[in-house]
Amino acid sequence: MALDGNFDTAVEAVWKNVSAERIAELVVGLVDIPSPTGEEAALAVWAADELNTHGVPARVQWLDDRQANTVGEITGRGGGEDVLLYAPIDTLTVGDADEDVPWVGPSLRPDMKPQAKVVGDHVLGLGASNPKGHAACVMAAAEAIAATGLDLPGSVIVGLGAGGMPTNGRTTRGLTRHNTGQGAGCSFMLEQGVWADHAVIAKPGWAVAWEEVGLCWFEIDIEGGFSYVGSRHRMPYRNAIAGASKVVLALEEWFDCYSVRHTDGLVAPQGIVSSIESGWPRMSSVTPAMCRIHVDLRVSPRTPITEVRREFGAAMTEITGRNPDLKVTWRSTLTIPGTATAQDEPVVRAAVESWEAIEGTPHHPITANSGATDANILRQKGIQTARIGMDRIGPDAPLPLDFPSGMNTVDLREAVRLTKHLVRTAITLTSRQA
Repeated sequence: MALDGNFDTAVEAVWKNVSAERIAELVVGLVDIPSPTGEEAALAVWAADELNTHGVPARVQWLDDRQANTVGEITGRGGGEDVLLYAPIDTLTVGDADEDVPWVGPSLRPDMKPQAKVVGDHVLGLGASNPKGHAACVMAAAEAIAATGLDLPGSVIVGLGAGGMPTNGRTTRGLTRHNTGQGAGCSFMLEQGVWADHAVIAKPGWAVAWEEVGLCWFEIDIEGGFSYVGSRHRMPYRNAIAGASKVVLALEEWFDCYSVRHTDGLVAPQGIVSSIESGWPRMSSVTPAMCRIHVDLRVSPRTPITEVRREFGAAMTEITGRNPDLKVTWRSTLTIPGTATAQDEPVVRAAVESWEAIEGTPHHPITANSGATDANILRQKGIQTARIGMDRIGPDAPLPLDFPSGMNTVDLREAVRLTKHLVRTAITLTSRQA
C-alpha cells in the first residue's frame, strides 16, 4: 500500500490491523516466559519468532549465553528517515520466592509471578504492564504496519532490549556478569549496528516526555567497633548500626530539600536509602565494625554528575559535622546522567501530534517525574528520543493500584491506544525525507 500523499488514510488502514486480542496474546506470551535481568535470552528468542511469523523480519542479538536482545526491521524503500521503536523486556523482580521474598512482601502475590492471567480487559502477571505490556505494543505496532504492506520511505526498527531495569547484575543461579542492567542491552544494541534517525521508547505514562532524570548511586560506610554484648559495659563501645541510623534519618530529610532545589521542567529528582548491609544474622551477640548503606539519588538533565557528587559530599560533611562521633566514608558506585531532547526535534513533534490526534485536545505533559529509562542510553548515544506509554490502571482493574500492581497489570484498552500512537508516530517519521 502506497502512501500516495494520503497520510490519514494510511494510518487508518494500519490501525485496522491493531487488535486487543493480538496484544493480549503478545502480553501473555511475554509474561509466561520469565526474564529477570541477565536471563532474557529465552524471551528474546520467542519474541523474534513471533515477529518473524507475523511479517516483521527479526533476529536475536546475543550478549552472552543467557542475555539477549530482539531486533526486527521493516525495511523502507529508501529516501526516508528511520525510526526505532524500543522497549526493554526484563522484569524488575525475579518472580521466584527464593530471591524476592521477603523484600517484596511476605509472599508472592499472583501478579508477582511470571504466569499470565487474563481478567476481562486486563492481563495480570510479572511485568505485564512494565515492561512487557509496552514491549507488546511495540511488537503489535510493527506487525500492523507489516500486515498492511505500507510502502514507507524509511525503515521501522523494533528494539526489545535486555537489561533495562535499574539493577546491577544478579549473582544467583551461576550468574557472574555485573553489568547486566542499567541499559546494558540497549547500549549493546546500538554498538552492534542498530541505529536510526529517531527513537520512541515505550514506557509508562500517557503523555509525551522529552527529558528524564539520570541517577547516582552511593555507598556509605559507617565505622563502628567489633564488640560483644557481654563486654559492652567493660570496654569502648561504638555500634556502627546505631551510627548508620543517624545518617539514614538525616539523608531522608536532605532528600526532600534536594528534590525541591532540582525540580523543574518535567522532572522532580528524588533520593532514597535502598538497603543496609551489616553484621551476622547468625551471631546476634556481636556488633560489626562497619555498617554500609546504599543510596539512589536521581539527577536532573540540567545538573552535571560532578555537581551532584559535590552536593552529596557537602550533605555528608554537614551530617558528620552535626554528629562528630561518626566516622564515615562514601563513594559513588554508579553514574548515569539525565538527558533531554529538544521539544522542536521531529521525534517530539511527531509524538505530540499523534497524541493530540488521538485525544483531540492539546497535549499536556506529565511533570514531576523521577523515573529513569533506557531513553538516557539512546540520547547519550546520539539518537533523539521521545517517551510515551500507558496510563495507570483504573478502578475497574482486578486489584487495587500500588507499585507492583502498576507494574504487573496491563489494561488492554490502554495498550490499543498506545499501539495506535506508535503506529502514527512511526509513519510520520519514516515519511520524512532523509
